[in-house]
Amino acid sequence: MATKKSIWVLFSILLILFLVLGSAIQARAETMNYKFYTYAITGESVPVADVEGHSVELFTRGAFYVFENGEVATINHVGTGDFIKGFGSFMQYVNIKFQDGSAIIIKSRGVFGGAAGQWESEIIKGTGRFEGIKGTQSAKSKFLPVEKGEAGPKGYGEGTITYTLPKK
Repeated sequence: MATKKSIWVLFSILLILFLVLGSAIQARAETMNYKFYTYAITGESVPVADVEGHSVELFTRGAFYVFENGEVATINHVGTGDFIKGFGSFMQYVNIKFQDGSAIIIKSRGVFGGAAGQWESEIIKGTGRFEGIKGTQSAKSKFLPVEKGEAGPKGYGEGTITYTLPKK
């Protein structure tokens, strides 16, 4: 009789451990490395009257990401910046649209100085095959001089999206 009770106690403990540890196991993080080309769509700059060259900006940009696996996505950025003589911080929302209709929406914060930028991002939403995505993005860019008639500079760079998806 004691043996049956011991087996049930052991079984119960193993079941509880399986349920607790099994739910705590995270999916292994995946990465998507990419190169990109970005261009200005609109840009509005409003001077701030505190120091010379200070402005607050609202901008929209487009881009193409080309991933290591050959997949291509189009990107729309909407952001704001606080710059003094071309140097400062920015915040943007980025919508990455894949050819199959799936999307990843990211919120980025970073710095821009001279002809280069760098940022860290948090993934805030995914649709389609990216439904339930969690993760981050990091990237760096270089920008070309603004040409006559352009709303802002063209740029290029590279980045990495690190993410997990819920188990299906």
